[in-house]
Amino acid sequence: MGRNHTQTEFILLGITDSPCAQTPLFVLFLLIYIVTLVENIGIIILVRVAPSLHTPMYFFLTHFAFIEVCYSTVVSPRMLADLLSEDKTISFSECMMQLLTFAFFATIECHLLAMMAYDRHVAICHPLLYVTIISSRVCWQLVASSYLFAFLSAIIYTWCVFGGSFCGPNRIDHFFCDIVPVLKLVCSDTHSSEMVIFAFITVNAVGASVVILLSYISILCTVLKMCSAQSRARAFHTCASHLTAVVLLFGSAFFMYLQPPSSYRSLDKVASIIYAVLTPMLNPFIYSLRNKEVKGALVKCRTRFFNHWQHGRVLSSRT
Repeated sequence: MGRNHTQTEFILLGITDSPCAQTPLFVLFLLIYIVTLVENIGIIILVRVAPSLHTPMYFFLTHFAFIEVCYSTVVSPRMLADLLSEDKTISFSECMMQLLTFAFFATIECHLLAMMAYDRHVAICHPLLYVTIISSRVCWQLVASSYLFAFLSAIIYTWCVFGGSFCGPNRIDHFFCDIVPVLKLVCSDTHSSEMVIFAFITVNAVGASVVILLSYISILCTVLKMCSAQSRARAFHTCASHLTAVVLLFGSAFFMYLQPPSSYRSLDKVASIIYAVLTPMLNPFIYSLRNKEVKGALVKCRTRFFNHWQHGRVLSSRT
């Protein structure tokens, strides 16, 4: 991979070249990254320790939170370092690994959103068959196949981008090594690579979107047939959070990737910030912390921890 390249390193131009804006942006994105880690790791721990959350939906949500942590960590630390450093160079191999890992986690995230939509479809449309259809074995098979296909897709993306020759400029007009801005620097003909990348992004992103769309069409038909207004409201509330997360990720990702590299614009950095930095922070708020089951489990865990801590203080005072 990358055997035809002549460049040994690239320069990331970053979010902005204004020195006045770099320190405020560093503080802002550092806070966002810390909040992202705390929220998503907190969700993983909560689902592990709360028996009430040991269901397929929260199984998928745990993997989703884990992917959000990895996804954000691939981009944010390097971006934060570049905001404070004058040396923004990144080696060829580091750039290649960043693109590979980012594509891997981004692809898994698309698949997980599709799985969560299908899970809601079965729960609302076929509640009596839910335990049979969405069994623990099926959950693990779905997640494992997603990781495998995402890895193969990421390898293909990376091969298509770095398999050509880099004999011209080495300045990447972005804050991390992403497919579109790096592909613009390739000297050799990139038409076939662009077609392959476009095809795999279509299979992954559009394929996941089709699964989500069909799931929600079925859910909508089932909900409209419900007699109880309360049942309809509960079903819509359950789906609203997931739909918001889908719109945030897929909207910005489609804007960024379903266009030829020649049409890449500075506005695409905004789209990248939305799906690579902001979305991992917002998803726990959108998808979990507004959920009554999560709130209930959080209250129980907090009460249990407080009682355990108080009991420990009583025992220590007696001794």
